Amino acid sequence: MMKNNLKKIEDLTVTIVGLGVIGGGFAQSLKNIGVKTIYGIDIDEETLRKAEEKKIITEGFVKTKDPLKKSDLVVVTLYPNIVKSFFVNNIENFKDGAIITDVIGIKGKIIEEIDPFIEKSEKKIDFIFGHPMAGREKRGIDFADSRVFQNANYILIKDKKNKKENLDLLSEIIKKMGFKSVSFLTAKEHDEIIAFTSQLTHAIAVSLVNSDNQKYDTNRFIGDSFRDLTRIAKINEDLWSELFLGNKENLLKMIQQFENELDIIKNALIDCYQSIFIKSKNKIYFINMSHTSSPP
Repeated sequence: MMKNNLKKIEDLTVTIVGLGVIGGGFAQSLKNIGVKTIYGIDIDEETLRKAEEKKIITEGFVKTKDPLKKSDLVVVTLYPNIVKSFFVNNIENFKDGAIITDVIGIKGKIIEEIDPFIEKSEKKIDFIFGHPMAGREKRGIDFADSRVFQNANYILIKDKKNKKENLDLLSEIIKKMGFKSVSFLTAKEHDEIIAFTSQLTHAIAVSLVNSDNQKYDTNRFIGDSFRDLTRIAKINEDLWSELFLGNKENLLKMIQQFENELDIIKNALIDCYQSIFIKSKNKIYFINMSHTSSPP
C-alpha cells in the first residue's frame, strides 16, 4: 500500500497557487518527497523567477489556465478574501477529477462561499479544505522553508462529498511532508478551536506589544518570557485582518473568555494566587504531554 501511494504521489502533477511563505514551503516539501512536476502560479513574476531559480517548481505561470488543466492536485495558498474569485474564475480550468485543497485559517465563511459553485459545476473536482498548523511571521518566498512543517499538526475538514481515496492520498502526502498528525474536524469545530489556539494567541501578542508605554528602552530588559510571548506579534496585518474578521464571532468569544481569566488574577492576586497557578500548571502539563505523545 505504501509503495503504491508513493508511486502515485511521485507521478502527480501539482500546482501551487500563490508562492509566498506557505506556498513556497509546500513546493519545497513536495519536491523533497519526490513529486516530479510542480507548477507555480503567482501574479508576481519576480517571485516566479526566484522559485524557478531555487528549483522548487518546474515552471511558473502568471496565467492560470495551462497549469490548472494539467494538474491532478491544486494547492490554493491565497488570502481568504480572494479565494472565491479565484475559484469562480477558474472552475472551468480545473482538470476533471482534480483534487483541490487550500491552507486558509478560517473555514466556515470560505466553504459557504465556494460550495454552491462546486455543486453547480459539471467538473468532477474534489475540494478538500485543509489547514496546516505551521507558518512564519515573515512573508514572501524568500522566507519559505519546508522545515516549518516538521512535526506540525494538520487539519482537514470532514465532508461527505469528498472521496475516500482522495482523502487517503492527501493525508499520505501531508504525512510525508513531515506533519506529525492529520485531524478531521467539521468547519464549525475548526473555526472554534482555531479562534482559541491561533487567533487569540496572535491577538494577545499584538496587545502585549502595543501596551508598552515605552517609558523604558524595553529591548534592554526583555528575557525569554517576553520574547516567546511576542514572537508572533510581527503579524502580517493584511492576512490576519481577514482571518480575524472572517471568524469574528468565535474570536470575540475567546477574547471574552481570556478577559474573564485575566480578571480573576487582576481582582484576586493575593487570595487566589496559589490556586490560580496550580490550575494553570496542571493544564500546561497536560498540553505538553499531548504534544510529545505519538500521533494516533
